[in-house]
Amino acid sequence: MNGTITAGLLGSLLATVPASPVPKSASGDRDRPPNVVVFFTDDQGFGDLSCFGHPTIHTPNVDRMAAEGVKLTQFYVASPVCSPSRAALLTGCYPKRVGMHEHVIFPAYDHGLHPDETTIADALSEAGYATGCFGKWHLGHRPGLLPTSQGFDTFFGIPYSNDMSQFHRPGGNGYRHSLPLLRDEAVIEWEPDQRLLTRRCTEEAVAFIDAHADQPFFVYVPHAMPHIPIYASEAFAGRSPRGTYGDVIEEIDWSVGEVLDALERHGVDDETLVIFTTDNGPWLPFKERGGSAGLLAGGKGGNLEGGQRVPFVARYPDRIPAGLVQRAVATTMDLLPTIAGLAGVTLGDDRPIDGHDIMPLLEGLEGVESPTASFLYYTARGELAGIRRGRWKLLLEPGTLHDVESDVGEQWNRADRHPELVAELRRLAVERDATITAGARPVLEVEETIWDPATVVRPTASP
Repeated sequence: MNGTITAGLLGSLLATVPASPVPKSASGDRDRPPNVVVFFTDDQGFGDLSCFGHPTIHTPNVDRMAAEGVKLTQFYVASPVCSPSRAALLTGCYPKRVGMHEHVIFPAYDHGLHPDETTIADALSEAGYATGCFGKWHLGHRPGLLPTSQGFDTFFGIPYSNDMSQFHRPGGNGYRHSLPLLRDEAVIEWEPDQRLLTRRCTEEAVAFIDAHADQPFFVYVPHAMPHIPIYASEAFAGRSPRGTYGDVIEEIDWSVGEVLDALERHGVDDETLVIFTTDNGPWLPFKERGGSAGLLAGGKGGNLEGGQRVPFVARYPDRIPAGLVQRAVATTMDLLPTIAGLAGVTLGDDRPIDGHDIMPLLEGLEGVESPTASFLYYTARGELAGIRRGRWKLLLEPGTLHDVESDVGEQWNRADRHPELVAELRRLAVERDATITAGARPVLEVEETIWDPATVVRPTASP
């Protein structure tokens, strides 16, 4: 769909909040908090769902979530690349605040998200939730850095990107190790068949729901796809007119359907918050094997809207009215405080976060506006790149100012017309960044390895 403008996508970008009945409240006699499921795909573009306007990729299950829940059309990730973005989602913080801002974690790296940080899994585990992670982690792969040290009871998946191996990047590029598949902290396979990754992670997630349906649960499904190299199982290969990329997205949609079916089978679908979003925009240099940002400019690794504005859909029948579309700004950093609030968990004051509880926004309550007064953009290397406040977005270099509500493609630079606004936004961005930098917390460095470090060297190529 690269370069294609569709009526569906235009509607996604320009839709306003429809008139809706007051959403019903969660049942007062329930003796347990809501379940939570978060799908977090890899490198999927803003325009890569049919409910966000794609003409040939069919995603009926995510579409069903949107029809029965809420769709956010101005939803942002805190970084345009993998590891920092994942850190922000789980901790509610800008990556710089938790030391995870300097690009992605490679196999040779010895650091990761500090276990002292409070993740969504940590918060929910303390509230009695069963917690499981099924997919790609990418926040540290040495002992003490994997999901089981970050609040998850169990983990099944890969520790970093699916291209970080000698199999996919042979000869002189720094990847001299095979890709491991882990269960908890144990390597159970080397170089797993990637055609089966989406299916296997889905089966593990469904089995986890089956095993824990009688207690509150948090299921985090960070699928490895559609990060390059892309693979679909035999059941989906060749089905989509969009080619292999479309096959991959449609299999991810199948995954969503399997989880929704499991929730319904156990009679807990109404009291489960299910979220679907992605870690950053599409990897455009790969053309037809990468995704599409639709009307947005740019993609993965950059600070144009296509790199950081991503699709977001949430379904929670007990609280979220059907068919809601919200244009207010929200971010992945909002998920931790929102989910903690639903679970009745009070987050401590000792570790400041940057996100906000957006449940009133998701419910469509009258008069509610975005709690995000301004949003900072950071480069893939963690350097301050820009700021959005209201409809205005300033990129510090080259100093462009865009109205990203009316000019979603960032085609018209308004800096010359609003020099005072440019100066004000630049000052605000620098001040906010300085505050985050001053309160930044460290990552954890670990010398011990799970596998032989002699087989891993520092990479010279970017994933």
